[in-house]
Formats: sequence, C-alpha cells, structure tokens
Amino acid sequence: MNQTEQLLERAQQLIERLEEVFSPRSQEPDWDCIAFRWQRDKGLQSISRPHKVRLDDILCADQAKAEITRNTRQFVEGRSANNALLWGSRGTGKSSLIKALLNEFADQGLRLIEVERHDLIDLTSIVELVQDRPERFLIYCDDLSFEADDASYKSLKAVLDGSISAPPENVLIYATSNRRHLLPEFKSENQDVHVVEGEIHQNESVEEKISLSERFGLWLSFYPFTQDQYLSIVDHWLAELGAEKSSADEATRLEALRFALKRGSRSGRVALQFARDWAGRRPEERPTE
Repeated sequence: MNQTEQLLERAQQLIERLEEVFSPRSQEPDWDCIAFRWQRDKGLQSISRPHKVRLDDILCADQAKAEITRNTRQFVEGRSANNALLWGSRGTGKSSLIKALLNEFADQGLRLIEVERHDLIDLTSIVELVQDRPERFLIYCDDLSFEADDASYKSLKAVLDGSISAPPENVLIYATSNRRHLLPEFKSENQDVHVVEGEIHQNESVEEKISLSERFGLWLSFYPFTQDQYLSIVDHWLAELGAEKSSADEATRLEALRFALKRGSRSGRVALQFARDWAGRRPEERPTE
C-alpha cells in the first residue's frame, strides 16, 4: 500500500468516526410510551412520565377547546384533519390544551412528539421515522416564533404544505405561539402596499410571513381573561387542590387579585400559581381582611 492509499484510508476512517459523533443515534424508541421528545444528538427519546392534563382543567376557552378536540378526534379516527396553530395571549391554556388532547386520546392511538424550534430542520427525518407506524402522531412545537433573519421556518413550510413528498396520513403539526403569523411584524411593512386595479396588495415580506401561518388549516385564538374568568379559574384549582375556601371568601378573593396584580397578568397560569400557594398555606399563614 503506497502513501496515497494510506492517506485515503485514514481519511475514510476519520469520516466514519465523525459520522458516529454527529449523526443521531439510531436506537429504537420505546413505542409503548405515548409521548416523545426529539433531540438532534439522540434522535427520538421516550418520555416515561408525560405531564397529564385533563380537558376539564382547560377553562374559559370553550370554543377553541371544542374546535381542537373535534379536529383531533377526526385525526385519531382516520378521517381528514388539519394542522393547527394556537395563538394568543400567554398563560391562556394553549400548551395545556395540547397536553390534554394527548391525555384524552392516548388510548385511541394518539402520540405526541415535542420538537424545539431550532430542531425543526429535522422535521423530514422525524416524519420518515413514524410515517409507517400504526399510531397517530402530533408533532408539537411550543411557543413557536421566528426572528426576521431566521430561515429555519422554511423547513416547517415544506412539511406543512410545499414538499414534493405527500404528507403522511398519521402525522399532524400542532403549534402554539404568541404571534399570529409566527414572525415579527413591523409598521413599515404594512405601510408599504400597492394598489393594482383597485385591489390592495401587501409587499413581499408581508406575503412571506402570512404564507407560513396560513399553511395551518386551523387557527385558534386565545384572548386575555377578564377578572371574573380569572377568579373562576382560581376557584377551579382551589377545589382541585383541596382548599377550604374559594374566591367567594372576601379575603381569598382580594389575595387572588393582589397576586395577579403583582404579576401583571390574570392568566390561567397565574391562577394556578396562586391556588398552589394559597392551598399550601396553613390557615394562620393566610392574610385576613
């Protein structure tokens, strides 16, 4: 073996070692689990203790809950269904609702795969991994948004609707976001419009942003809660946690409102946090009127 052949052999060995280091491990997931998390360096990882939420725990979002439940039921029953974007105010139950759907339909074959935004470039690999499985998979992207110079959203666009490959029947994408169009929107973009034969046309940057979100066939909006809605959620969680009093008690009501005021939000998340704090206190530790 001459020197050139030796160098080529060593180079090949080095390439193989690098592939072992940087390629996702091909270990078979535990398909008996109902929830998974995608990690680029490890592949599809089983979650042994998923966060279980009941649909009855999602309050003050009845219309959105009914729509997403109907869409998911269609999906698990093998009927046509849409990818879904749940967008709106923080702490209003978007993520919890998707977790509740898993809890509701897991015994009918529904499975959940959590994917971080920066791993969306692997969506095609994830789909190829599960497309021949008998289960129905929701690919779940929480708090999804992209910066103006982030091109990774194009991978999501391709999987949603735009790839040459036919979308698999056993995969849907459910995403939550605080942004309706997932990308930042600027005042200058909305001012830069032009009129063609009496019709208003947005500029190319606006069209690009809208084209991503409109590939979700189901849009569900979540709005800030009123004070009464916030207190009703407080009551629900106080009852669930075994607290003796509800917001009908004036001291409890005032403390719940103070708790929300300190955080600048009357969200469902804040209501649960208050209920945990209040229910966990001894009676003598609770403020009186």
